[in-house]
Amino acid sequence: MSVPPPSAPRPDLRPAAPPPPAPDLAPTHVRALAAGDRPAIARLVARDGLFTPDELAVALELVDGALAHPGGDYRVLVAEGPDGAVSGYVCYGPTPMTDGTFDLYWIVTDPERRGRGVARALVVAMEAELRALGGRLVRVETSLSDGYGEACRFYDCIGYPVVATLPDFYKAGDDLLILVKRL
Repeated sequence: MSVPPPSAPRPDLRPAAPPPPAPDLAPTHVRALAAGDRPAIARLVARDGLFTPDELAVALELVDGALAHPGGDYRVLVAEGPDGAVSGYVCYGPTPMTDGTFDLYWIVTDPERRGRGVARALVVAMEAELRALGGRLVRVETSLSDGYGEACRFYDCIGYPVVATLPDFYKAGDDLLILVKRL
């Protein structure tokens, strides 16, 4: 009788303290989505350079869902810089058929404001809202392709370890990474 190999150690999913704010050259204000934000969000996603036209359409479909049904399956927070311009957004929502699990679907920031705490401010605000709603876990799915390395490093820095990898999920050589944080 053979003994199965030991399984890989499980990542630490204990609740983590919110990350400290990152230094920023200008303050970021996070607020709820407003109807007038859609064109700015469309420009942000298009400018990012990582997303295909189909992905842009899906991102805007979720924004439209959040606008049509506030507090529904899709929720959006918007970051704005000191000039009031949209500098990023995060889209998230409850994971169907779970108790207290949420998906972070999209987070996009203005390329000119990257590294200045915009994404971190969005995630901290999202996590605070989810805790208030009784959220337990946040799940992120992302690609392992070259263009997503910066995103993967960001998630790691804010306490979202990789808990699973599905090889060749998106296409040959492009794995799906699943990251989870316990709130």
